[in-house]
Amino acid sequence: MQKDTLENLFENLKGEFDINDPNDGHQDRFLDKLKAKNMVSAETKKSKRFSWKPYLAIAASLVICLSVFITNQSEPEIMDLASVSPELSETQDFFTATIEAELKQLNNERSPLTEQIITDALEQIHLLEEDYQNLKTDLNEIGKDQRVIYAMISNFQSRIDILNTVLEQIEIIKELKINTDEPKNTI
Repeated sequence: MQKDTLENLFENLKGEFDINDPNDGHQDRFLDKLKAKNMVSAETKKSKRFSWKPYLAIAASLVICLSVFITNQSEPEIMDLASVSPELSETQDFFTATIEAELKQLNNERSPLTEQIITDALEQIHLLEEDYQNLKTDLNEIGKDQRVIYAMISNFQSRIDILNTVLEQIEIIKELKINTDEPKNTI
């Protein structure tokens, strides 16, 4: 059946086919045109410039990925009393506010007579603050251990005790100075 349709097709197209021989040099002209097209396409390939765009896009993607990775790898939050419970948060806030107030009062009492005692007290406070930082590290490593929490509270209390003691000593020094500076009236 298919043979019949092909034969019918060719029968119907009979006389419409170009069966004449091409002009002289047709093949040479065709090959010349073909070679010219190949040369033009080769020249356009050579003349294309190197494109940095894909490489820039890849580099930008890598920078973004790296920055996201670094941001996500930041150090974990160091726990302190406030992170253990709300009650301890209030306790820490109380101690911190009290220590700050005492330090302001201590700095207001600076004079040549009290300079040495204030300097010594501030060194002791600094050592206690370093110990507190170590306790915070212990709290992170060990967890919410009651011994570490108690040591942190004791550290705050020790700082306040030092500041109170120094302020009392400064008051004594002031009174002694006033007493020694008063003229003695003898009747």
